[in-house]
Amino acid sequence: MIDSGETAAPATSIQTTNYADQTVPKVTASRQPDEAIVAPTTEQNVGDTLPLLEAPFYEEMHDTGPVGIQRTSGDDAIAWQRVTIKRGDSLSRIFSRVGLSQQQLHRLLEADNRNRELTHLMPGKALELQIRDGELLGLRYLQSATESLRIERRDDRFYSYLDSRPLEQRVSQVSAVIEDSLYLTGQRAGLSDKVIMELASIFGWDIDFALDIRAGDAFTVFYEQHYLDGEKLHDGAILAAQFSNQGRTYQAFRFTDDAGNSRYYDANGMSMRKAFLRSPVDFHRISSRFQKERYHPVLGTRRPHRGVDYAAATGTPVKASGDGKITFHGWKGGYGRAIIIQHGQHYSTLYGHLSNFRNGLTTGSRVRQGQIIGYVGKSGLATGPHLHYEFRVDGEHRDPLTVQLPNAEPITAHYRQAFTAAAEQWLAKLAEVEATRVVLNAD
Repeated sequence: MIDSGETAAPATSIQTTNYADQTVPKVTASRQPDEAIVAPTTEQNVGDTLPLLEAPFYEEMHDTGPVGIQRTSGDDAIAWQRVTIKRGDSLSRIFSRVGLSQQQLHRLLEADNRNRELTHLMPGKALELQIRDGELLGLRYLQSATESLRIERRDDRFYSYLDSRPLEQRVSQVSAVIEDSLYLTGQRAGLSDKVIMELASIFGWDIDFALDIRAGDAFTVFYEQHYLDGEKLHDGAILAAQFSNQGRTYQAFRFTDDAGNSRYYDANGMSMRKAFLRSPVDFHRISSRFQKERYHPVLGTRRPHRGVDYAAATGTPVKASGDGKITFHGWKGGYGRAIIIQHGQHYSTLYGHLSNFRNGLTTGSRVRQGQIIGYVGKSGLATGPHLHYEFRVDGEHRDPLTVQLPNAEPITAHYRQAFTAAAEQWLAKLAEVEATRVVLNAD
């Protein structure tokens, strides 16, 4: 059964559907749970079979109550003390408050690497402690609404377990026609910022969302929603999407391989991900384009402009446009603070006029696509804050706005059949949505 959700705008522009009870195609290589879904964790100490924490524990821990130490009810022979974590608290301070020695704290932290999560306690959350005669017998810490760390003491040793509650997965569908911007239209359609940004990221190698969006463009997105005890916790990943931009239509489908790696591909199995980002910075406008000759505003002479200038506020993060190795990191004449990245044998990119570099990076550092490498500024010969970005192929400058970007690897032959079968089902669903949109617009 398909339930129609409420729409935030007239039916001619926005459609929302919730597939709470309907099976939808899942492009995955195996029956493993999707990476965004929390599945029950099995006991990880061989030979020890202990029950998972009961639901009342999670409900109790979710509502932390007033600051302080409280007794929790239960069937345990020894009552559990509940401690609400305060700002500035540490496990050491809490142990001292409840009468536990620092020696026990040390033994607890050394017993299992997972226990070191307790050195980063979050204010407002709670610990439950089971204590007898000054000795710690058990500890429970709710790390999230669905996951908790449980520690038990047996034979003078501490054993740690990660307990999880499974989430209910639902699939929602939203379709809308853009009137102004993707972000504002997505908000009116009821999409969260997370889903809107993920949608832009998926199609960001083909569509420049700062320059290319026009009124009348349209999108459809199928995405996961995760529920616990009937209440929505958060949005999950986009499963399938379609974007129509200036008469061209792009489609993307999520595929998860046997190793749990998820990527997006078009209907032909070609990766949506390109080897390079089209734009390495979120910018307000392009202040200067690639030109064979232009008037230099500082030098007062005419000279080539072999890159693109993206006007943006000082401090705006600059991202590596592709995977590679930093071959220059420092001050470079008129470029000011600059970084050059070599991407394989043929490609390199330059990022100039930075206000600062990201800590930890230097010449020789390897970076990943989308990783922040520095921040917009106006160092060197610059009249205002902007990023000067150059793209070179075999040492020759190319226009970053028009250069043909190489694709990432397509779907492998091993997964081709499974991907094609599921993608065909998604294509049918997208066609149904488009047909409905045409009918509504005709009315």
